Amino acid sequence: MTGVRRYGELLRTPHVAAITAAALLARIPIGIIGLALVLFLREETGSYATAGAVAAAFAVGSSCAAPYVGRLVDRLGPSRVLIPGSVLHASGLGLLIVMGYEAAPTPLLLLVALLAGASLPPISAVMRTLWPALLGRREELVTTAFALDAVIVELVFVAGPALVALLTAVLFPAAALVLSAVLSLVGTLVFATQPPARAREASGQFATGGLFSALKSPGLLTLVLGLIPIGFTLGATEVTLPAFSEAEGNRALAGVLLAVWSIGSAAGGIAYGASSTTRPLADRFTRCALLLPLSLLPLALAPSFLVMLVLVAPAGAVIAPTLAAGNQLVGDVTPPGQQTEAYTWPLTALVLGVAGGNAAAGAVVEAADWQTAFLVATVAGLLSTAVLLLRRETLRPLAPAVQPA
Repeated sequence: MTGVRRYGELLRTPHVAAITAAALLARIPIGIIGLALVLFLREETGSYATAGAVAAAFAVGSSCAAPYVGRLVDRLGPSRVLIPGSVLHASGLGLLIVMGYEAAPTPLLLLVALLAGASLPPISAVMRTLWPALLGRREELVTTAFALDAVIVELVFVAGPALVALLTAVLFPAAALVLSAVLSLVGTLVFATQPPARAREASGQFATGGLFSALKSPGLLTLVLGLIPIGFTLGATEVTLPAFSEAEGNRALAGVLLAVWSIGSAAGGIAYGASSTTRPLADRFTRCALLLPLSLLPLALAPSFLVMLVLVAPAGAVIAPTLAAGNQLVGDVTPPGQQTEAYTWPLTALVLGVAGGNAAAGAVVEAADWQTAFLVATVAGLLSTAVLLLRRETLRPLAPAVQPA
């Protein structure tokens, strides 16, 4: 089956196109909210420090709460969690807008942002639990579906900031937050009422056993430990590319480099989903995790902006395949009843890694230079491969549960 035909068959599968479109709608706010909060609160408070702290509180709330919201989905089913969560999330964004206009104290802004982030519906995690059943567990289509999912996430992070810039320029800074609230509400409602999401209600299985129950799966723990260095590499690159642009005399060019980096990732994800490799999934993930940091080494040698522009696209091409393979592996190594929670942990690991990479790269650029920051990102990213190789036995697919006679 050719790659184009595989994508066509995927989208022609009953319910796939509709639920993918709904998931896209509900996930667009992920690419909007951080920048929108910064621009809106900078306008209203006059402080980048306050705006950045509130955006960070939102990110902390969403990443730290996601596993436990995912556990609720496993216990109660998607619609009973996602729909109320989207209402709380949209209400939190609305309250932040009102509080911004009313010059509310910073601690109160931080608290509301934390709660708004914590109630963000985990659409991506739920969507990933649905793919195997939607596609009849056809391995080649499941791989394509996870690749398409990774590409959509990349495009969300490209389109989101562009929407924020457009709405801020044409209307007013809060308009992007209003749009985000509306998209989250409408997209989540449509997603949660699709037949595959409603059918998920009947599983009747859920996790027990403490705050980190899903991480008791050795394979999931391996993925989380492996994704933290990958997140570090991505976060460090996000800071190092602007530092390079500033050294070249025009920091605004960083936006172009970051966009091309993301487009390269999307292209790599599309190619990965179209491939027909039969290599075991754990091997694919390990190889991608090795190539990702190594792809940064040529960037450290770029002598000019034009050369960097050429190099940054292939450097991005490994990102979406790495995330697609890692996310697909989650379903193989996690017991039934913990799937939604399990799919949230890789994102939490990536966010933690990105935050560490942002901070470390900033310090390295100030203490040394952008070339050194790329080398640090490479070395840190290679820790992922070390973890995956040392714990490779844990990435074997779990045997299907034996049903009692």
